[in-house]
Amino acid sequence: MAQDASDPFEELPDDAPAATSPKKPESETTSEETASDAAEVDDFGAPSEGEAEEAGTGTEFEDDFASEFEDEYGFDPAGEFSSEEEPEDRDPWEGFNRAMFRFNDTADRWFLKPAAISYRQVTPIFMQTGISNFFSNLHEINNVLNNVLQWKWGQAGNDTGRFLVNSTVGLVGLFDVAQHMGLEPSDGEDFGQTLAVWGMPSGPYLVVPFLGPSTVRDVPGEVVEWYTNPLSYVDDNAVEYTFKTVDLLQTRASYLQAEALLQGDRYVLMRDAYLQRREFLINDGEQEDDFGGDLDEYDF
Repeated sequence: MAQDASDPFEELPDDAPAATSPKKPESETTSEETASDAAEVDDFGAPSEGEAEEAGTGTEFEDDFASEFEDEYGFDPAGEFSSEEEPEDRDPWEGFNRAMFRFNDTADRWFLKPAAISYRQVTPIFMQTGISNFFSNLHEINNVLNNVLQWKWGQAGNDTGRFLVNSTVGLVGLFDVAQHMGLEPSDGEDFGQTLAVWGMPSGPYLVVPFLGPSTVRDVPGEVVEWYTNPLSYVDDNAVEYTFKTVDLLQTRASYLQAEALLQGDRYVLMRDAYLQRREFLINDGEQEDDFGGDLDEYDF
């Protein structure tokens, strides 16, 4: 039975009848048949290659599906929805957090999400790209500050160069000219990551009203980012709030596609995705791989 590719989290029903076939004696079972059976179904019950092609769920499509999100968001959301930690260890305030999650989710469903959908529908793609580049360029100031605080001098130089090039040649950041000059954008830095580098533990998971997922360590980072945002120093309040509203809509619109992956307990999925994404950023993408660690002493 092939699962629908549009819903990677859908589980097969427990009462689904299993296909049966006459069982051959062990003496008649050949190694080729055994290999064929192993190829048809993997450890996770995935369809065989031929069945996947017939149902339109081939591995090539799945890889393209995952890489599309990884290119746009910097990670594959489907791969983030898991954790080896016990929930009570990382989320001791789950009752409060779920209440805040429902509050934020209701506000988003009634106000922010419809506005983001309308924004994406009426705004041409090239304008959305330009707006996203503009606010990303402003965020380079915060990146540079936290790079210096973390003693990442090479990245600080790269992000400074990006800001200077894009602010001038890139027309105040509307065009990412620096990327074509070899100054690649980073995953971003914030004060929460700086506190982690300084050795401060993350503390419990926390859902902040209107701001969403966070941790006790990351909350001060939101305050610091307010002061490092150049828009906070615009004298005209109307202009400041207009720019920040557009930035919020652009950010929310960028998550509309990834949101389609959230099925089941959305609170748990978003919590695990947030915590693992933060670990990825703090470690600069370096992940410890224990698979086959005991075999490293052997030379194959």
